[in-house]
Amino acid sequence: MATSTPTRDAYAPPPRGSQQTPANARRQTWRSRLWRFDDKASPYAYIAPFFLVFGAFGLYPLVYTGWIALHRVEMTGLNQMEWVGWDNFDKILHDSEFWTAVSNTFLIGVMSTVPQLLVALGLAHLLNYKLRASTFWRTVVLTPYATSVASAALVFALVFRADGGLLNWALHFVGLGDTNWVNGHWTSKIAISVIVIWRWTGYNTLIYLAAMQAVPTDLYEAASLDGASRWQQFRKVTIPSLRPTILFTIVISTIGSMQLFGEPLLLEGGTLGATGGNENQYETLSVYLYNYGWNLGHLGPAAAVAWAMLALLLIIAAVNWLIGRFVRKSAA
Repeated sequence: MATSTPTRDAYAPPPRGSQQTPANARRQTWRSRLWRFDDKASPYAYIAPFFLVFGAFGLYPLVYTGWIALHRVEMTGLNQMEWVGWDNFDKILHDSEFWTAVSNTFLIGVMSTVPQLLVALGLAHLLNYKLRASTFWRTVVLTPYATSVASAALVFALVFRADGGLLNWALHFVGLGDTNWVNGHWTSKIAISVIVIWRWTGYNTLIYLAAMQAVPTDLYEAASLDGASRWQQFRKVTIPSLRPTILFTIVISTIGSMQLFGEPLLLEGGTLGATGGNENQYETLSVYLYNYGWNLGHLGPAAAVAWAMLALLLIIAAVNWLIGRFVRKSAA
């Protein structure tokens, strides 16, 4: 016997003019009000869990961090808060180490993001062809992303060791001199960038691959009939079709570069890792915040650094949005 699920129409208000008893009218009025309330309130009830979680773990920590940034708070006395206004922001903005961390974060971000996305784009283009064991190769490409930051940083710390490191051994084998990778101004940034590139290239590769497979094959067939080579098809068909995806990965990689913490912290470890090297040569903003808040115990300036990082991210996001808008207009 077939059954049907009742719908809202079953509880909809009756048409006007129908004759009802007073009891039925009151009952129908109550049902009508309940139906209207349910119709208006249900969408908000469905999305309420997200806003509750966001408020508890996103909005509240953000507001509380801003409140802490306006006070003098020490790790040894969390209940003792002294209002200082904008002094914490003024303190970090006049600290040369803060600007060193900003510069290091920007340089490492560029050095890791640009090669990472270019290599990911090339790998995705190769994986987009019909290959044997394509699932295996996609898994291999994604494997570094599944590796923890601690494991990757510790392994690469052994690779970049000045004394007995694998990379220096290879350089010495081909007749080149040893390099102190960690203590060098540029070599330390290269070492951290290599770790980031190794971990995140596979992730971006699969994003690009999914976008490439969504490109209509008619475009490639038309380009092939026009005599376009595979390289021309890649430049004239694939790249324009992937512009929104490329902008998305640029934004995500930029946010990730602003949050670099595990790689520089664990490259040397100990006190040197917590300060970004003996001369702060690879200290990022996250490491600078960690050093201020947890090593020195000054939570007020550390919270100010967190808000400064948020401001920088908003500026970068605005620049990316303007660039994307310009690209879309030029394409149209």
